[in-house]
Amino acid sequence: MSLDLSKSFYEGLDRHLPKLLCLYRSKRCAEIAEMRTIMDSLDKNASNQRKRVAVLQGLPWFLRENPSQFIKICEHTDSEEEMIRGMTLGIITVVEDVTDPIPCETTDVALVIEEAVVLRGLGDIPNAYVNLMGLLYALNINYPKNMRYTFEVIQRLLMNIGADTCSARVHSLKNTLLN
Repeated sequence: MSLDLSKSFYEGLDRHLPKLLCLYRSKRCAEIAEMRTIMDSLDKNASNQRKRVAVLQGLPWFLRENPSQFIKICEHTDSEEEMIRGMTLGIITVVEDVTDPIPCETTDVALVIEEAVVLRGLGDIPNAYVNLMGLLYALNINYPKNMRYTFEVIQRLLMNIGADTCSARVHSLKNTLLN
């Protein structure tokens, strides 16, 4: 299959961005502390890039999944070995200030597979997702079970790959986004 993953990902992300952010601000999400933190950070600076990051970081929480072993934000002084220990698949973002859940400036963004950094210098979190999806397809790696709905949304709704067949949870989100 020849598909420009980056183009389809960003087009899908930007198309669904406003509706997803609206859903993240709903009463249902107000009960999720991590989601409130992400949305509060976005309120301070709502650039388009920060909106993209907020949508991607909030998606697992919205889908009732825990991304704590998938997305890690650390400072450059933190031990890389400690950060990747136990991480089978994930994104590590190195920043100057870890108190902001949506990093404005990143020092490094890297992909981790099986406790090994496989790609560095990705620039930002959305680009890391695009590269991760490409690696998953190229290496035929299954999505992590604890993040299956998040990856299904990225594949089927954002990238529009196999959008005809969705799990019930993703199909419900698809219907909400299209209304």
